[in-house]
Amino acid sequence: MKVVNKEKILILTGNYGDGHIQVAQALQEAIQIRFPTLEPVIFDFMEWAHPYSNHVSRFLFLEGVKKFPQVYGYIYQKTRRVNTLSNLIKTIFSTGFGRLQKLIEEVQPTVVVSTFPLAAAVMSKLKSYGLTDIPTVTTITDHTDHSCWIYPFTDQYIVGSSIVRDSLINLGVKENRIAHTGIPIRQQFFQSFEREGIFEKYGLNPHIPTVLVMGGGYGMIGDGSSTFQEFDTLSQPIQFIIVCGHNEKLRMELQEKLKDSKHHIHLTGYINYVHELMAISDLMITKPGGVTTFEAIAMELPILLYKPIPGQEQDNAKFLVRSGVAIQAETDRDLTDHLSKLLSNVELLQQMRENSKQFHPKESAFASVEVIIHTKENKYNGHDLMYSFGS
Repeated sequence: MKVVNKEKILILTGNYGDGHIQVAQALQEAIQIRFPTLEPVIFDFMEWAHPYSNHVSRFLFLEGVKKFPQVYGYIYQKTRRVNTLSNLIKTIFSTGFGRLQKLIEEVQPTVVVSTFPLAAAVMSKLKSYGLTDIPTVTTITDHTDHSCWIYPFTDQYIVGSSIVRDSLINLGVKENRIAHTGIPIRQQFFQSFEREGIFEKYGLNPHIPTVLVMGGGYGMIGDGSSTFQEFDTLSQPIQFIIVCGHNEKLRMELQEKLKDSKHHIHLTGYINYVHELMAISDLMITKPGGVTTFEAIAMELPILLYKPIPGQEQDNAKFLVRSGVAIQAETDRDLTDHLSKLLSNVELLQQMRENSKQFHPKESAFASVEVIIHTKENKYNGHDLMYSFGS
């Protein structure tokens, strides 16, 4: 029996927060469904390009963001547009192109997609040196613009909103190189759910308000246990599903500190069934990560944002609040007040659900894949096309 070698699409991502990987997986799924003759191949760019230093650099990055958010925010704003500082930082961090060239030679893809900015940087550098001419697509995973995503040899950008599209144009990207599709998300967020069965499956109570609390893959949620202890001032009992991600220290702390809470507390570590928990929740408290919030929008789940990190999370928060799908709280007291008001305001929650429908998130992954395929074909055929999805 003859083995047919499938044409490969290389998807480069990075494990600096879960969003980059989730978008890569969403694209992989959509390609397998829409174009089964193609083979999507995902690689963690940082793990491949920097196998010895990646774990240390990721730890330092996450700890730096957590402990010195204002410093991170300052650098983020100072490098939003291309300038001497942003170019210096790009030069420092865009290393590893020798190993990436080797990966391309091994995989032999016909198009490379980056869901992580440093991967896009190194692909552009490879092309600038004439070491490859493979068409490249960058998928921006937040509702914001930043120079760290923008490189001269990127053929196509996929963005989550018209606001980001317009911002990229202001940064000098040609309009015909930007496709507004929405942020690609996985298919599991579009299936039908049987709520009663999910409540029973996880031993949860279907008769009281359910609030899902997400702190991202690394479980950075407010000020830890003190944030949740503030909720005991609420008069009505609430069922909190708190996802601590990889932060086992936080999960153990909450398990001890919240054992006498008047509320129903359900703690988890890192899970792969967040779509089921979103399906049974009345509201989600979260940091404004671009991918998690777009997944909530797909589930028509109202969002209460808390303590965005200065930088892209603040930009995401502004976009979500302006779009009417989220409300933002600034302090523990403010968070508790907003939570109480939202759970007692059925009309507002319903309006937030209705506002979610403007984004058409179910189309985002497939629309993105169509852009990727067209970019590949048009690059090899010598054509440029303008794409437009959504409003």
